[in-house]
Amino acid sequence: MTDTPDPITEAIAKLRARAEHQGATETGSDEAGPRLAVDAERQRLRRLEALLFAASEPLDVETLQSRLPAETDIEALLATLAGEYENRGVRLSEVGGRWRFETAPDLAGLLAEIREEPRRLSDAALETLAIIAYHQPVTRAEIEEIRGVAVSKGTLDLLFELRWIRPRGRRRTPGRPVTYGTTEAFLDYFGLASIGDLPGVSDLKAAGLLDSRLPPGFSIPDPARPGGEEEDPLDPEADGHLFHVDYLDGDEGEEN
Repeated sequence: MTDTPDPITEAIAKLRARAEHQGATETGSDEAGPRLAVDAERQRLRRLEALLFAASEPLDVETLQSRLPAETDIEALLATLAGEYENRGVRLSEVGGRWRFETAPDLAGLLAEIREEPRRLSDAALETLAIIAYHQPVTRAEIEEIRGVAVSKGTLDLLFELRWIRPRGRRRTPGRPVTYGTTEAFLDYFGLASIGDLPGVSDLKAAGLLDSRLPPGFSIPDPARPGGEEEDPLDPEADGHLFHVDYLDGDEGEEN
């Protein structure tokens, strides 16, 4: 006599098989769960890195939090990211409660750029320099007579700082005033082999720097033959103070 499967027993067997299969699936999910969590955390870290890298200014925690999922632990991610960049060419740093990437301090020298900024001279300084260049050796009183205005301390100080003028000597006239002239640095800066290479009247007219119809009595000395009366050389001991920038007496007003 053949035993006929009991329907109840058969149903229990099927349920048991289904439960075993579901248990195996759930076990697999438990193993995948931590892996998925790690991947999600890494993705948030990448997004945080991208936000900080692309920002034009440091970002605060609130701004970062608003760009990431609500459950993101920003503080923990910032600490992780800072650790990853600790020994790299750039680092994550906090500035006033905000975060940014910056060059590692020991590599800052690689990015240093040395530029020579041109210093624009005022009209007063240009006029004074031109008078000294063309009329040297020339005294301060003669400069003021030619310009028709007092020479300010600041104007001469600037020309001394640039090393374009220097005290030359003392005029053999009453009071023995100090005379001034240009320097080698002046020639080097303006590309002149000698003071005689300064442009004359015809050159200045051709360049459009002088009106073709000059007022009566106007003249420019020949730069190849500096004028001025005879002078004596300066005494290093008695006149040493003249070679400092702050060599003038009195506080004269600045020129416009």
